[in-house]
Amino acid sequence: MTDWPRWRELRLAALTEAPQAFGTKLAEWSQVPAARWAGRLAEADLNLVAELDGRDAGMVSATVVEAGTVKLRSMWVAPFARGRGVGDALIEAVLRWAAERGGHRVTLDVMADNESAAALYRRHGFVETGTFEDEGVLERVMVRVGAG
Repeated sequence: MTDWPRWRELRLAALTEAPQAFGTKLAEWSQVPAARWAGRLAEADLNLVAELDGRDAGMVSATVVEAGTVKLRSMWVAPFARGRGVGDALIEAVLRWAAERGGHRVTLDVMADNESAAALYRRHGFVETGTFEDEGVLERVMVRVGAG
């Protein structure tokens, strides 16, 4: 995806609606120039936006971190789309993309207190492999082996 204005709108909505779910804050992104948004998209190998009923409904990024391993990053589903399969579709798209690139292992980090997100990932075969603390915030590490 190269449509950074569309991505920006979703990312700002995500940081507004669920600030605790991300490692960055709304204030850090609300006034950045276009080049920074384009750079953010370039940092990931895959950037997807999901649509539902003609509206942008969610987003996800993924990056190949090493041979055979992909990291799912920055997933968010808009409140109006939750429980309607958007999160499932985004995860499945990342898993397909990973498999197409030889990725047999997909990892992600999720805030330890975000049980609904962790449950979504578990439904797709992710298992918790540990936790870590980043700037006082506890996060779960989850992994799925066999991306395809």
